[in-house]
Amino acid sequence: MKLSEIIKEIRKRTGDSQKSLAAALNVSFATVNRWETSRCEPTPLAMDGLRTYCERKGIDYKEFEGNTIQTGNGTVLLYHGSKNGITGDIEPISRELCDFGKGFYMGTEKIQPLTLICNFPNSKLYTVKTDLTGLRILDIEVGIDWALLIAYHRGKMESVNNSDIYHKYAGMAKDCDMIIGYIANDRMFVVLDRFFSGEITDIALVNSLSALKLGKQYVALTKKACRQIEIVEEKALSATDRKELRIESEAYRQEGIRQADEICRKHRRDGRFFDEIIGGGI
Repeated sequence: MKLSEIIKEIRKRTGDSQKSLAAALNVSFATVNRWETSRCEPTPLAMDGLRTYCERKGIDYKEFEGNTIQTGNGTVLLYHGSKNGITGDIEPISRELCDFGKGFYMGTEKIQPLTLICNFPNSKLYTVKTDLTGLRILDIEVGIDWALLIAYHRGKMESVNNSDIYHKYAGMAKDCDMIIGYIANDRMFVVLDRFFSGEITDIALVNSLSALKLGKQYVALTKKACRQIEIVEEKALSATDRKELRIESEAYRQEGIRQADEICRKHRRDGRFFDEIIGGGI
């Protein structure tokens, strides 16, 4: 999205005129007009002010900066939790309805995979080294694209499966070997349902899903990506470990519920509803 279009979109979401946005950013009306007609661009200082203004209004500026498909390079250490341990080759064979579809899921933080496997007596935590070299990677930032891509893969967009927006997310990761994206919190299903039923806006959705900072997940979608994953360490969980993790997991769940409800109340009048996004596109 061009910078001139971003500024127009910010005004649309906040309900600002060019004059009121100019006043909020301490610039002239003519300056904002020139930004929107592409006759000049904001200075670095003005851009800082615009991002701060978005933050105050509950708008995540990162969503305007787009998501990148890139060719990876280098290696990264990640964590994977397994209910019964890994046997044989690593394969992209998770359940279908996961955040980014069927794949092999790894996280940047230990706590997320640990809380997913703490109820299983044969569970194991793996440290893995992942070589990103030559992989086609979709690196998606927190924003409405991130939220709706998760919604698509969780089966929450079937009611609009003939729409352009549905096909956009169905094809977003086409031909990619891996997706990198932030982990949504445990309140996701309820919040997504509230968004699709028209109870909350996109701003409330994105902010509540990203409320708990659980790190990023790397999802190997293809056999090519899985072949570049090497197990560094395998650790079995003791009964004591699992008990402590269940307590911690429940605490995370309760905190996720509290934060999501608070954020949905805070942003109940900010942003756009799902039917507005379908009608106007993204």
